[in-house]
Amino acid sequence: MTLQEMELRPAHARPAALGRVAERIGVEIEDAAAAALEVTGATVDSRGVRPGDLFGAFPGFTVHGATFAADAVAAGAVAVLTDAEGASQMADAGVAVPVLVTGAPRAAMGEAAALIYGDPSRELAFVGVTGTNGKTTTSYFIESALARVHEHTGIMGTVELRLGDETIESPRTTVESPVLHGLLARMREEGVTAAVTEVSSHAAALDRIAGVDFSVAVFTNLQWDHLDFHGTMENYLAAKARLFEPGRARRGVINVDDEWGRRLVEHVTIPVERVSTRPESVHEAEWTVTEADIGLDGVGSHFVFTGPDGTEHRAESPLPGLVNVSNAMVAIVAAHAAGVPLDEAIAGVAGGHEVPGRMERVIERSDVDPLAIVDYAHTPDALTLALEGVRPITPGRLILIFGSDGDRDQGKRPVMGEIAARLADVIVLTDENPRSEEPAAIRAAIREGIERVRPDLTDVHEVEPRVEAVAYGLRLGRPGDTVIVTGKGHEPTQEIAGVFHRYNDRDAYLAAHAALVAERDAADASDGGRA
Repeated sequence: MTLQEMELRPAHARPAALGRVAERIGVEIEDAAAAALEVTGATVDSRGVRPGDLFGAFPGFTVHGATFAADAVAAGAVAVLTDAEGASQMADAGVAVPVLVTGAPRAAMGEAAALIYGDPSRELAFVGVTGTNGKTTTSYFIESALARVHEHTGIMGTVELRLGDETIESPRTTVESPVLHGLLARMREEGVTAAVTEVSSHAAALDRIAGVDFSVAVFTNLQWDHLDFHGTMENYLAAKARLFEPGRARRGVINVDDEWGRRLVEHVTIPVERVSTRPESVHEAEWTVTEADIGLDGVGSHFVFTGPDGTEHRAESPLPGLVNVSNAMVAIVAAHAAGVPLDEAIAGVAGGHEVPGRMERVIERSDVDPLAIVDYAHTPDALTLALEGVRPITPGRLILIFGSDGDRDQGKRPVMGEIAARLADVIVLTDENPRSEEPAAIRAAIREGIERVRPDLTDVHEVEPRVEAVAYGLRLGRPGDTVIVTGKGHEPTQEIAGVFHRYNDRDAYLAAHAALVAERDAADASDGGRA
């Protein structure tokens, strides 16, 4: 199912007067006929307009959305929400529908969509999860816990948009505000009573969560990433902090294991529960992990934590590693804050299913095969945690297949090269999503970091395309080794020179393994024939 095929708004519209919409966003409408106009939907995509829609036209990175206003009106849009520049463009083009003009059209569109769709977030147990690493895993853990007491749940994030049995690949971590409110309204219509969404820093900065009433806002951590967009870590944190503003979230759950979580706590004014999973931060939190078995068998992790009343509880994460103890602990507290009894939250997280592309075991270790894992790690901290997490379950060599994104923060590339050289035994350097950049230049920047630690480039192989690199790394692996490919995780495409090619790391592993099995079978048959 595609984004176009999934119904992203309720089947039964509740018309809202344009005057009420204008009042919600602080805009006056003097024309009584315009104020009485009924609006039944909202969109910022002119290709998705339906009769009765409010069309949002914002300044874009390359073109103003008002360029498409005439198309939107032709498709049935009855009004347009835009800024002064957009209104001017529409007047010049002769687009004659009521126009709501505001200096903050993105934020206003979120509020407008919320009103048009009946403020559905207020009727759900709705949790928003933000942070650099762990958003997806924590979101899945929370949804699993919510499902212990809610018969129907939904999830929106990096991997998928899911409502009951309907699932589509997600177009981005956090969808545009009209899609978000429309999908929440459809969830409400379908009987969903609890949902989780990931909230990216881009989404917060670009007001994609405007108009949402979160039951609980969750912060996992802040690490080096997206500085090409935010400029500084302080700006990056400020974007994340928008999720915790009064009127947007009723309460918060914040992991204080890093300095940024502790800084966030200092500035948040809504009620907050603090979580710690490391000894150095236990005095900062009400919920603290006191013991942890990080899953040396590679299956999961067990841990002990205490709550605000000092009572000790035993819990589990379905995924191995200290990072997943942290994700599980945050998820338990978040689900509990959203109304799930604590024992049910613990059981729900423990019973969570595998998260696509997050420490995903694709090929199990055998007497002929290495263990093969896919992980989304694409930041310096995440790569460190991933490699440190699989080292204890690797009796042989740790083989890393990785690269780095194009058109993104270039400063982290040599840093990730250094991490790879320190923590992996064998490196297969390849491409991730080069986008508009020259792939060889990205690899060269990573290789510069590798050479700082490993000047002779011992056990460093450079292989492209990525599908061949995965096959190469798997062929290098022996039964005691672990092969891990990082950076793309669940992603179903690879972007090269502006073109999206269907590609998935898990599929690449399986295809390479099938070829190896066929070669072994052929060799066995040949040996049998000679015998």
